[in-house]
Amino acid sequence: MAYFLGIDAGGTKTEFVVGDETRELARVRTGTLQRLRTDAQTAKANLEEGLRGLTAASGVSMQSIERCCIGTSGETVPLVVDWLRQAFDGEVSGELIVVGDVEVALDSVFSGGRGVLVLAGTGSNVAARSAGGAIVTAGGWGPAMADQGSAQFLGREGLRRGFLAIDQQRPSRLLDAVMNCWNLGTIGELIEQANANPAPDFSRVAPLVADCAAQGDKVAQEVLEQGGADLAYLAGLLVERLRDLEANRGMPFELPVLAVAGSILARVAPVRRAMERALRERYAAIIFEQTPADPPRGALWRARQGKMPGGKRI
Repeated sequence: MAYFLGIDAGGTKTEFVVGDETRELARVRTGTLQRLRTDAQTAKANLEEGLRGLTAASGVSMQSIERCCIGTSGETVPLVVDWLRQAFDGEVSGELIVVGDVEVALDSVFSGGRGVLVLAGTGSNVAARSAGGAIVTAGGWGPAMADQGSAQFLGREGLRRGFLAIDQQRPSRLLDAVMNCWNLGTIGELIEQANANPAPDFSRVAPLVADCAAQGDKVAQEVLEQGGADLAYLAGLLVERLRDLEANRGMPFELPVLAVAGSILARVAPVRRAMERALRERYAAIIFEQTPADPPRGALWRARQGKMPGGKRI
């Protein structure tokens, strides 16, 4: 009997799933393994907790694993990949494949087939697979350079626009909500905290932005609209890249199906609606997949398949 391990290593949590050739046998969830988000000691403790939990729940020894696939953001960053390979060495047997978190989400919906996947959780990323099997991506350059529409973006942008609202003399509850959450008494303290080094976890501000928007705060609503529009823009870039790739292979072009993943697109409806609206304005016939992406399942599928043809960022 062959056993396979799939892991979705997100910015705030990690989901582990073990299975054989056809069945999923057990799942567990722990804290993040993301070295861009936590220290090595915490990441290692989370890894060991997850592996122990899988063995206890399934009876499968991690030394019986034939292949493991990890989907993670920052899969091109040496700190992330080198730590993962070192941490897994000796803990899990067999081949280790490290790919982008958006790729395993893509596989969970399309199982190696053609489609577009927009992921927005703590961070964000967009990936597509062409009819010829090539994978192309957009975004995913990290919170300082990208992460459009993500919790990081919404939190940081909410604060930025909250301060801009002071200059514009527009009413907004955003800054008051953040000060209350962070137990701060003055705007000066908020300025200090928001500009601290290291920076605060802006992703934790995202729920406050969503709450203010739901209560009618126009500034907060604009932040959510912008997040959705930015994600639509990235998705549109990949639709056009698929068009070019397939035209070069002499293939007729049809609009790809688009699926979503991540906590923001699952739970913050205004962001998803804004994204869908912007895409429909450009591609009236586009179809949105209603089956939610399940990245751990995609990682397990990829572990069963092994390395796939195609590449990233072509």
